Amino acid sequence: MTTQDGTTSTAFANFNQQELEALAQDVRQRYEDLKARNLSLDLTRGKPSSEQLDLSNALLSLPGEGNYKDAKGVDLRNYGGLQGIEEIRQLWGNVLGVDVANIVAADSSSLNIMFDLISFAYIWGTNDSERPWKDEEHVKWLCPTPGYDRHFAITEHFGFELVTVPMTPEGPDMDVVEELVKDPQVKGMWSVPIYGNPTGAIYSRETIDRLASMETAAKDFRIVWDNAYAIHTLTGNFPENPNVIEIAAEKGNPNRFWYMSSTSKITFAGAGVAFFASSEGNLEWWGKHASIRGIGPNKINQLAHARFFGDEQGVYNQMKSLAGSLEPKFAAVIRILHERLGEYGVAQWTEPEGGYFISMDVLGGSATRVWELAKEAGITLTKAGSAFPHGQDPEDRNIRLAPSLPPLEEVETAMDGVATCVLLACLEGVGALQ
Repeated sequence: MTTQDGTTSTAFANFNQQELEALAQDVRQRYEDLKARNLSLDLTRGKPSSEQLDLSNALLSLPGEGNYKDAKGVDLRNYGGLQGIEEIRQLWGNVLGVDVANIVAADSSSLNIMFDLISFAYIWGTNDSERPWKDEEHVKWLCPTPGYDRHFAITEHFGFELVTVPMTPEGPDMDVVEELVKDPQVKGMWSVPIYGNPTGAIYSRETIDRLASMETAAKDFRIVWDNAYAIHTLTGNFPENPNVIEIAAEKGNPNRFWYMSSTSKITFAGAGVAFFASSEGNLEWWGKHASIRGIGPNKINQLAHARFFGDEQGVYNQMKSLAGSLEPKFAAVIRILHERLGEYGVAQWTEPEGGYFISMDVLGGSATRVWELAKEAGITLTKAGSAFPHGQDPEDRNIRLAPSLPPLEEVETAMDGVATCVLLACLEGVGALQ
């Protein structure tokens, strides 16, 4: 974390009035020049770029005509196989360090699986529930923030009360979590444990152990372990990825984790393979409902992915190729933030070693104004506050930056413009612009 002081009381503290006025005039002119360029740039969602997607084009010809049987000779063109084909389950189990017996392979979206899990628990209850969650007097869900807006939207959609938990560089503040789970109405928590969205934080082993072992008042408490970025390195080094299913079982809470993963940002975002890993009891419960919901996943696509990767080393090689496309964009964002904002003390930002996002905090009360100024200048950012439940950042400070989609030149142009908008909004905030 870059730790420039982001408080109003110290921003521009070293400038006298004449210097502050000169800076304000320069920034105002930069902003007018920015608007005059009639830009149309997008740093919103973390979509893969065409360059990244091209790295998986071989999938378009796989598994190939006449290649439609799995290793056991089963014809994958037909119905069935709810758990997915064993080849891709074994391959991904090796990548995650999870036993193949604990993992199922589904269609392309892990978000769909997460929505299903919440739906099943809401309608029928989990395998540990006394009653369906819809019959509870009140349901609360823990939301580490800044966090993933689409996670929050799911539990908001079901009417759960979203309870914020502060994020630290080592994961959610566990003192806060352990206190909150004493409430039997708290049924679960969202988690992005490696290269978190949007901060890039990695849960420490201590955090994981405490999550796995903590006592919860709700017997059916669940942690959605959305390990979407487990291997999304920017450096070529892959972080440790503890097997939380095994750890939780050792701690006496075998059903605690609903573990997600996918190839969505590894191959084709709209045509990948999603995975759900959990305890035997949780998978049996899921299958009881999922087998009614559908007959089976796209097994031909799963076979294509198994052939494309070959083995886990093939997955790691793919990730290193993707890092070659992504790392220069992240480096450009961080370089420009340092060059344009570093001396002014008006922002702080993460410098992740992986994942898809950079989290930036500006002066309190300024984030929405930054977003508005950028939009007016033709630069679309994720709306300020999106990384908080209900899209409401109580301090109006946080902005999520997603540099993956645009070409590098556009990322540089957009971030130079964003820096101008940050300075302008913060100068307005301290009364330097009249």
